[in-house]
Amino acid sequence: MSLILASSSPFRKAILEKLRIDFKTVSPDINESRENGESPFDLVNRLSKEKAQEVAKSYSGLIIASDQVATLGNGNNENDEIFTKPGSHENAFLQLKKSSGKTITFLTGLALLNTETLKIQTHVEPYKVTFKTLSDNQILSYLDKEDVLNCAGSFKSEGLGVALFSNMEGSDPNSLVGLPTIQLIKMLAKENVHIL
Repeated sequence: MSLILASSSPFRKAILEKLRIDFKTVSPDINESRENGESPFDLVNRLSKEKAQEVAKSYSGLIIASDQVATLGNGNNENDEIFTKPGSHENAFLQLKKSSGKTITFLTGLALLNTETLKIQTHVEPYKVTFKTLSDNQILSYLDKEDVLNCAGSFKSEGLGVALFSNMEGSDPNSLVGLPTIQLIKMLAKENVHIL
């Protein structure tokens, strides 16, 4: 059964390549807007499912989909602010300024859809990052050195972003980059795809 990563993210692709399995990537085209009253947890859970279901309209196999947000809260409250991809230098600066001295929770939704059985497994993986108290100059220096306009929360933990943190807490560091591989390996095993 073919394996499809429903993502255009080079970071997710690179993580999946580490598992040394054959797969292809397909970019899902869905509306990623947050619904009224939707918590960050529910948002990433829904979007990961919708991405898999969108790709399943044109492809068959095991479809892996993921979605991630960063939030100042724990992610279970509809009022929790979400940090999306900043898209501009100004927005990235403001996100990092808000994050300074605070703990940000990254929530990564994961879905695995079997197009033959229509069985879908889902999971949301939390990962907490505590930021140092950052000066404006430190933030600007970081943004000058690393392109983060396409990264939720305005940093790359796998790059220089680690210099912004005082603490990181979670069960799967890959979830912070965008694909919880420990959970994915468990899901694949339930579909008789074994990594080892």
